[in-house]
Amino acid sequence: MAVLGIDLGTSGCKTVLVDEAGTILASATAEYPLSTPKPLWSEQDPADWWRGLVASVRDVLAASPGATVAGIGIGGQMHGATLLDGADAVVRPAILWNDGRCEEECALLHERVPDLISETGNRALVGFTAPKLVWVQRHEPEVWAKVRSVLLPKDYLRFLLTGDKVAEMSDGAGMLLMDVAKRRWSPAMLAACEIDESYLGRLIEGSEVAGTLTAKAAAELGLEAGTPVVGGAGDQAAGAVGAGCVSPGQTTIALGTSGVVFTTTAAYSPEPEGRLHTFCHAVPDTWHQMGVMLSAAGSLQWYRDSLAPDCSFPELDALAESAPIGCEGLHFLPYLTGERTPLCDAKARGAFIGLTRRHDRAMVTRSVLEGVTLGLRSSLALIRGAGTAVSEATVTGGGTRSAVWMQMFADVMDCSMVLREGADAGPALGGARLALIGACGQSVAEACKPGPVVQTYAPNAEAVAQYRAVAERFDGIYPLLADHFSRL
Repeated sequence: MAVLGIDLGTSGCKTVLVDEAGTILASATAEYPLSTPKPLWSEQDPADWWRGLVASVRDVLAASPGATVAGIGIGGQMHGATLLDGADAVVRPAILWNDGRCEEECALLHERVPDLISETGNRALVGFTAPKLVWVQRHEPEVWAKVRSVLLPKDYLRFLLTGDKVAEMSDGAGMLLMDVAKRRWSPAMLAACEIDESYLGRLIEGSEVAGTLTAKAAAELGLEAGTPVVGGAGDQAAGAVGAGCVSPGQTTIALGTSGVVFTTTAAYSPEPEGRLHTFCHAVPDTWHQMGVMLSAAGSLQWYRDSLAPDCSFPELDALAESAPIGCEGLHFLPYLTGERTPLCDAKARGAFIGLTRRHDRAMVTRSVLEGVTLGLRSSLALIRGAGTAVSEATVTGGGTRSAVWMQMFADVMDCSMVLREGADAGPALGGARLALIGACGQSVAEACKPGPVVQTYAPNAEAVAQYRAVAERFDGIYPLLADHFSRL
């Protein structure tokens, strides 16, 4: 017996086949395009998601002939707006999490709901779903007049699988339409967005069965009709489940194109100014706090592609290791696509500050790694300030391949960085684990055990002390430049 875990990403759909012991038996990914028709816009055709899901599932099943699939769980990109009419046809391309068109609508929602942060646990940001809906109402009224259902991307796929319109807590919390404390839709936010609750799916927990596979979907996928499909989770919560981060205080740091610091909490505990995201977790009766950097390893990718195309990443690692801590006063601001935590500023921009003739490629390279690390440190500082003690974090993503960077994280954050077996399987594994709970009867503790430790990077006391001074300088730069960024 096995389960399928699906990750609906921004660039492709990944499917894994996982056995009862949590071992990945097969994996496949199908890619699809991203559209940016105007500045700040980011859209996709939901039909491409379905094609990616079908292709990746069929590839996995072909690699494991005879496998019996007992359940399906989906993780996926958050915050997207998939709009359906009364006949359940998509009325426009889905507006994605990284779309930045609705800054005015964020301000409008704060005007309409003065206590928005206390109502939702979060402030309105351009990435969230609710401002996107208000944007469509204001700029595409003829489109909005047709809308009868609003589904998140992975929930749209689940609708195609089961015929049921269902939302789940972790992803629903990222719409800015939920009373996150009470794990229900917020009447105040629905009123502010002029949305009837009937437009939204029934809210369930991530491990709860949402429906079963229809005969039509089963035939396309090569599976049995009636196979249970659970709620699943937004990508970050699903990734945390995949890494075994489900108990209070457990923390993950995802170091991919974007960067995320994610901590599980036993109770609803929002950051008062809304600088952290406070969402429901994918397992019942738990929440999480999350800080997000929009250009983490993406900053290193940009640097290599633009300024050091002749260097491999291992060569850049060696250069960074040869440079001194603090890079003799050189700082890199990693705000290449604006920033969420802690700045909540879509207009923030990247910068090198403090360049002199002494700064060579080694110090410039190290400054990029330090800038990302110092920026993510702010998220962990807010989590700690909200009352959660964190002494260890499981790190995932491509950045874990750099030993220099991992040690830098340990020193900057004064926290052990742990690499675990299987943790990089991410949201797809998280979806599979939720299916093991909901469809196969496993307990949360049984299904979500953290993998064995592969390597630990412990903080070095001397470096920790040096980085405190570097962090103080770094933290002082953005406030001096914020007005300039806005004018740009």
